[in-house]
Amino acid sequence: MWRYLAGAGAALALTGAGLALFSGRATPPALLPPAPAYVAPQEGGAEARALPDAVPAATPKTREEKRFGRYDKDKDGAITRDEYLVSRRKAYAKLDRNGDGQLSFDEWAVKATTKFAGADRDRSGAMNATEFATTAVKRKPRARVNCPPAAPQEEG
Repeated sequence: MWRYLAGAGAALALTGAGLALFSGRATPPALLPPAPAYVAPQEGGAEARALPDAVPAATPKTREEKRFGRYDKDKDGAITRDEYLVSRRKAYAKLDRNGDGQLSFDEWAVKATTKFAGADRDRSGAMNATEFATTAVKRKPRARVNCPPAAPQEEG
């Protein structure tokens, strides 16, 4: 039973210490010097001009607000189905080469067919292993983390 009481006492002591530590009213030191009250005159005789007393605050938009603004073309605060599908229609129009409003398989697979044609060096209509290896996705090399450190290679 005494273990429970000691544990409860320790928990209360830690809670009290945490509250005392994090409820401090210390102010951090200023990182920047105070702004000047005027702008120095420029060469050529221009007068010094006073800065405004208050600088208007910028309204930071979140990523979703920016995305919403890009889709809401008429800026009415609502995204209609047509506004939402505009980007899809543009992508579809790029694929629809003959402009008939219908997407054939060849039009849809144009990227893959172009990639195949570029890889098939001997124009045989089939890729061997070497040609196929050129179609692999090119990934950016990741920075090697030196953990564990690379062992020095012995010359010999």
